[in-house]
Amino acid sequence: MKQGTLQRWILGGLAAGLAAGILASWLAGPAGPENAARTELERWVDQVVRPLGGIFLRLLFMTVLPLVFSCLALGVRELGDVRELGRIGVKTLAFTLVLSAASVGIGLALVNAIGPGRSVAPEARAKLLEDAAREKAFVAEKAKAGAERPPLEGIVSALIPRNPVESAVRAFDGDMLGVMFFALLFGAALGMCGSARTATVVAFLEGLYDVSMWLVGLAMRLAPIGVAALVFSMAATLGPGVVVTLGAYVLTVLLGLGFHQFVVYPVVLRTLCGVRPWEFFSRIRPVMVTAFSTSSSNATLPTTIQVARDRLGIPAKVANFVLTLGSTFNQNGTALFEGVTVLFLAQLYGVELAAGQQLLVLGMALLAGVGTAGVPGGSIPLIVPVLVSVGVPGEGIAVILGVDRFLDMCRTTLNVTGDLVAASYVARREDGHEV
Repeated sequence: MKQGTLQRWILGGLAAGLAAGILASWLAGPAGPENAARTELERWVDQVVRPLGGIFLRLLFMTVLPLVFSCLALGVRELGDVRELGRIGVKTLAFTLVLSAASVGIGLALVNAIGPGRSVAPEARAKLLEDAAREKAFVAEKAKAGAERPPLEGIVSALIPRNPVESAVRAFDGDMLGVMFFALLFGAALGMCGSARTATVVAFLEGLYDVSMWLVGLAMRLAPIGVAALVFSMAATLGPGVVVTLGAYVLTVLLGLGFHQFVVYPVVLRTLCGVRPWEFFSRIRPVMVTAFSTSSSNATLPTTIQVARDRLGIPAKVANFVLTLGSTFNQNGTALFEGVTVLFLAQLYGVELAAGQQLLVLGMALLAGVGTAGVPGGSIPLIVPVLVSVGVPGEGIAVILGVDRFLDMCRTTLNVTGDLVAASYVARREDGHEV
């Protein structure tokens, strides 16, 4: 199935499941032990509809560990030995990390201010947590303790695993951060150790990544049915309010992306790059159009390099290095999207995240951005480990799948724009180049 056709089917599944769930909730009437119709609807959802959607989710979840490890390790390994990258590498990495952190911070601030997931009725939220707790008993405990800030010792223990294999086994019980940190160090070691024998390890990781992405594609073929079933379950539980909640989420993401694109980037271009922002955006229009239509940083890369050289006049040595690295490493829009999504789903499930936990989300969103594949929907599997690490049910990811295609188009546009901003900054700092 072609990507565009699949996305249309997923959107159709979302619409069908949403409409059917709202209608079923309305016909069943209010919840209560005396309401036989509501009781029968909940029984049918629990025993038939949700397990059907669970097939799709489990297929998606089983790819998370190999995909996270291979993506992060290869992404960091591609940076090579930072000591040998020289000025261009250090400037690119520093600039990318600062802007990515800023993008996630913007997203978190907007979610806290708007609260798109807080509009759910308390009884509906309790039902969501009850359903999730059947799959993972620890979710209810983490929801109660969500406001407690973990002590320093707990943060260190979660970040640096004594046994990476044990952390992998317990990944969906909250130990995913240890797996991600180990993958990060493993990739750095691959790039810096300088041994010729590591080529076999790199080839294995590349094969593991390819297989994982194929399995993600297999799971996504079932997405239209899975999304329809899961959204039906959600809509039958929440009623018509789910439309308002989902719309508020989409608006929050778009506000964050728009602020970063049309406020943060222009400030950076004017102050650090000596560039007139609107002239810059006019010159890179082909890149933005290609990114929006393909939802893929990798597919846009040839156009990005050509525009950087021909329209912006960025030297080839800077354009080739910074833009190639940025297509997988500089994911400002993806990092913002992941941060917003995690906090939105936390609000939806009533999991209160303290300041320390939100900082944890910020750091994990940055790491996930490094490992995100530059293909349509590449960020979806990597949101799951961030969710479970802060006590949010991973099953909640189904809520946003139906609207992800449009948001993917928007965040990819921000990603490739960020790559060109980074290239302009590095070119300016290297030889005083002006766009």
